[in-house]
Amino acid sequence: MAASTHTVTNQAPPLVGYDVFTSDRALVEGVERHLDPALLESARDELSLLGRAAGSAQVQKWGDQANENPPVLHTHDRYGNRIDEVEFHPAWHRLLGKAVASGLTTAWSRPGGHLRRAAGFLVWTQAEGGHGCPISMTHAAVPALRADPALAAEWEPRLTSTVYDAGLRPAAQKAGAIFGMGMTEKQGGSDVRANTTRAQALAEDGTYALTGHKWFCSAPMSDGFLVLAQAAQGLTCFLVPRVLADGSRNAFAIQRLKDKLGNKSNASSEVEFDGTWARRVGDEGRGVRTIIEMVAATRLDCVIGSAALMRQAVVQAVHHATYREAFGGKLVDKPLMRNVLADLALESEAATTLALRLAAAYDDGSEQEQAFLRLAVPAAKYWVTKRCTPLVGEALECLGGNGYVEESGMPRLLREAPLNSIWEGSGNVQALDVLRALQREPRALNAFLQEVGTARGADHRLDGAIKDLLTELADLEGIEGRARRLVERMALVLQGSLLVRYAPPEVADAFCASRLGRDWGAAFGTLPHSLDLTAVVERSAPGV
Repeated sequence: MAASTHTVTNQAPPLVGYDVFTSDRALVEGVERHLDPALLESARDELSLLGRAAGSAQVQKWGDQANENPPVLHTHDRYGNRIDEVEFHPAWHRLLGKAVASGLTTAWSRPGGHLRRAAGFLVWTQAEGGHGCPISMTHAAVPALRADPALAAEWEPRLTSTVYDAGLRPAAQKAGAIFGMGMTEKQGGSDVRANTTRAQALAEDGTYALTGHKWFCSAPMSDGFLVLAQAAQGLTCFLVPRVLADGSRNAFAIQRLKDKLGNKSNASSEVEFDGTWARRVGDEGRGVRTIIEMVAATRLDCVIGSAALMRQAVVQAVHHATYREAFGGKLVDKPLMRNVLADLALESEAATTLALRLAAAYDDGSEQEQAFLRLAVPAAKYWVTKRCTPLVGEALECLGGNGYVEESGMPRLLREAPLNSIWEGSGNVQALDVLRALQREPRALNAFLQEVGTARGADHRLDGAIKDLLTELADLEGIEGRARRLVERMALVLQGSLLVRYAPPEVADAFCASRLGRDWGAAFGTLPHSLDLTAVVERSAPGV
């Protein structure tokens, strides 16, 4: 066949060999805004190092390999002994090891740790999302374990270690540990109070034997798990190690791995407990209260993870449009494509800015910020994770048929996109959680309104949206039936307030005109044509 028929022209080069961190202006500016100036230089160096790794050809290959070779369950060895082990591709271990070594589980043990970790998690998740699950749960387990100082003293140094030590051995013999979580059961799902797993107290104080099941247990090769079970005084939180101190395997039968839409590299499993040894965490009957801080931290990671997926999708779309020519010019210069790209970029920047604000509130730790988080986290989790799927779908369409083939990486992003909206409580659960906070914790609403109110007077559309929100909050009639509408409005007002204060004028103007001023259609690419869309798109470009 003549070589001339295979000349390749008008194709975008691979987006590889770039710094995922420094090329993201919204992310860099957010770190500079919220982090103590004394920590900035080291944080920039650390995040840029991780960003260059995330954008490298090698790490991109690891991401492909981990998803093309999903985990395999081995319930028995060749002799018939029950082993309940999950085998992962080496690329999975490399990704997980790099995440641990980069401090993505150390937020609780260093200054500015939550903001630095959030930025790192946003950067590294763009390389591959599945291994973020055990990273997130390991990070989030720390505040729950602190309900028992002795347990925290024993386990926290392992969870915040920067050494990834794979393999099933007693945790005391390992340089670092990974944690998982098991809350939901097949008959209850998000209604964890319907759990039927039983906890029988043993002779040693604080120890129990568990009997029951968990319908979703992610990362089953973790060193330990926080699980909920019914004890004598009610639903209680327990720590379940995979391997006991004497080196024997705990009773932890993996029934099967879930065949999921996406998140293929990560093993999500169904497990059975039959006399499984466990340590109580917190008081009997207070399991939800004990584990709620873990849930809150993983919900924030859902926001960060969705922001990462959005950013990667937008970067791919802008990169493609920058190089691809059609109808006599670059796609990025076509007014209609520019409108689509700008709209996607706005959504992405709003998500990133909100995620970093929440992480900074964790670092602050004041009562005011804790009250703010009580409303802001479930509202952000509801809205940002829901916006992820349509954004990734639209970004894929920007690549046309090229985006629909697996080699582009866009189908993997699209399959991953719905995950964070479902994990750690789906949309209705988040909306109802916001209602509970509004009804029971007036300080939370005051903190939220103070936050959005700091931008009052800067944009008339934001002012109008705040006024509308206050009207909705004043009318509690039929509040549950319109909870989604209310929470959506809260999230948009919060994003608008942040962008008006911190983003360039063209970004804030476009966001307020569309999301708050309602000069916007039902699909991406319907921004008012009078806006400075070129500047919005250029701000989002990877610069490669």
